[in-house]
Amino acid sequence: MKSRRQFLAASGAITAAVSATALGKAAMAAIPEPALQNSPDTMPPLLPATGRPYNPVVTLNGWTLPWRMNQGVKEFHLVAEPVIREMAPGFKAHLWGYNGQSPGPTIEVVEGDRVRIFVTNKLPEHTSVHWHGQRLPNGMDGVSGLTQAAIAPGKTFVYEFQARRPGTFMYHPHADEMTQMAMGMMGFWVTHPKTRHPDISEVDRDFCFLLNAYDIDPGSYTPKIMTMLDFNIWAWNSRVFPGIDPLVVGLKDRVRLRVGNLTMTNHPIHIHGHEFFVTGTDGGPTPKASRWPEVTVDVAVGQMRQMEFIADEEGDWAFHCHKSHHTMNAMGHNVPTMIGVEQKDVAKKISELVPGYMQMGSKGMHEMAEMDMELPVNTVPMMTGEGPFGGLGMGGMFSVIKVRKTLKKGNYKDPGWFSHPAGTVASEVAMPASAPAQAPKQSGDRRMNTPTDIEVQVRKPLKHDH
Repeated sequence: MKSRRQFLAASGAITAAVSATALGKAAMAAIPEPALQNSPDTMPPLLPATGRPYNPVVTLNGWTLPWRMNQGVKEFHLVAEPVIREMAPGFKAHLWGYNGQSPGPTIEVVEGDRVRIFVTNKLPEHTSVHWHGQRLPNGMDGVSGLTQAAIAPGKTFVYEFQARRPGTFMYHPHADEMTQMAMGMMGFWVTHPKTRHPDISEVDRDFCFLLNAYDIDPGSYTPKIMTMLDFNIWAWNSRVFPGIDPLVVGLKDRVRLRVGNLTMTNHPIHIHGHEFFVTGTDGGPTPKASRWPEVTVDVAVGQMRQMEFIADEEGDWAFHCHKSHHTMNAMGHNVPTMIGVEQKDVAKKISELVPGYMQMGSKGMHEMAEMDMELPVNTVPMMTGEGPFGGLGMGGMFSVIKVRKTLKKGNYKDPGWFSHPAGTVASEVAMPASAPAQAPKQSGDRRMNTPTDIEVQVRKPLKHDH
């Protein structure tokens, strides 16, 4: 994490126009320096050094934005700007985001905090910030043209309001939303309860991440912003598997998962080996009497879902979106199905005309994950990632929840692959499987060993027949 002092001094952002009607005299003395993060790794939780205490979250492949206290007000500084995001090793995208990353940093506050957020616009067009799900004064809602003037390039605006209720929220533009959100402009917001809450449990691990989708052609760097449905990159916090870090938890830990969806479709988020309860939405915590166990929770567009579970089964458990195309990378559309088609002869002829041509998926698509195919520059394979037993054949919205009994509190380091106890791993049978059994024939059974002609007689009923 680096200081942005030189960046701001050069741009003149410190002296840029500020919405004076929303800014007190104390805040006008100086704008806090914005922090910058370039690493795509999951950063450790940011323990609160000032302000009220809380149990911090861990942003998957992300980080929490530092703040300063100014006469009892918690001040943050967001910089909207073009960024380069590594979505997986060898694959980078030219996106728009905040403070060096897309999504932007997580903002963590405590219920009742007075919050002041400076927003500097370093984009080539105007922007604003909408605080998705928050209760606040209408003029702070961040809808350009409706509740405020848009933030012009090079200008700084300030938002100030009280975090009135605990919960899981988001922030994103409400100015040229189609372009700016398609380019990756979004971030997470968590408001922690100030005291023990009857519907909010204390947890040992608290993870959060946003769902996002892009349409980036193989070999390209910039998303196509006009796409409505045919996205080919499905991501968690603008990372795709195998670039998504594992979620590391201790055995018997109570784990909270906060998931927000700013894509163009819903996502059924599925956990293996455990069951979770929906304990909160962007509307607040759900009453305990309304909860039921699930292994899949659907997160619709514009929604937040907060799930909790007890990690009481050791191992490496898959955690992913259950839409099968969403666990793939760099997919092409309108590709014909070639399963069962013998392509050897025609592939040989094509390769004479097109050097490097490779036949596609005659036995299913997993064979593509096992090939060392030459890819266009800046492209991630459709299915990739190595596990302890071979290729995983997964991509996109996929990660692993690693449950370990020896993990100490506060340790989020990847512990490596799980060591399975003897006799607990599915394995190949030593002898060929027997033919499928059939029920024995009974007397009167009409099944025949060879086809025969069957004569069928049809009689039209008479009027007096019943």
